[in-house]
Amino acid sequence: MLKRRSFIALALALAGCATPPVSTVPLASWEALQVQAGEQPLGIDKQASKLRAYIFRAGAAARLGHNHVLSATDFDARAFLGETGLSSARLQMDLQLDKLLVDDPTLRAELGGAFAKPLDADAIQGTRANMLGERGLQATVYPLLRLRSVKLVGEAPRLAALVEIELHGQRRQQWLVLRVNEQERRLTVSGSLVLRQTDFGLQPFSLLGGLLAVSDEIVVEFEIALVKPNAAAAATG
Repeated sequence: MLKRRSFIALALALAGCATPPVSTVPLASWEALQVQAGEQPLGIDKQASKLRAYIFRAGAAARLGHNHVLSATDFDARAFLGETGLSSARLQMDLQLDKLLVDDPTLRAELGGAFAKPLDADAIQGTRANMLGERGLQATVYPLLRLRSVKLVGEAPRLAALVEIELHGQRRQQWLVLRVNEQERRLTVSGSLVLRQTDFGLQPFSLLGGLLAVSDEIVVEFEIALVKPNAAAAATG
């Protein structure tokens, strides 16, 4: 145990000089979607909506590290149904990075497996500071993760979506699969995608020549509960 603690202490001591921060210029503002003629605006039920991101340990000494789960329910979403229904729908989601909850103990226990072990408060605070700080997401400069639909193909309950993602001052497009549960006054849209940190100019955390690291790939899952106008009063958003 002493050897393991010594290794982790060394890793934390080196973290401050592991990787120089990335310098990029903030993008022009991302304009919020506005309703267009023939569209039906949808409300968002924030209590029934959620986002989770999974970060995985890597490197030869991965067993000494931890997997991490980030979660959020307090994010903004705008959605509009077109005259032809889901195929012409438009969706935008904005998440303020400093509202991310890091390694919630209840959520870790629910996930089980390699996430089951709870982390102490100091470890969680250290992880949060590294992720959002100057050598990570630089959340004070780039405070938002944004996603918006570019093209939708298919029919409920499955659609293919081309989405544009903005993170850390850069934008990328990729395809993902959406699952749609449509009820009389409610739409639940869920999906998952893989973000590669290096695609957005981020350098995955790495120490001792990669002996202790995190994977470049981050798995993101989301579920957005949308409410049609007549039921919008029931939504919390």
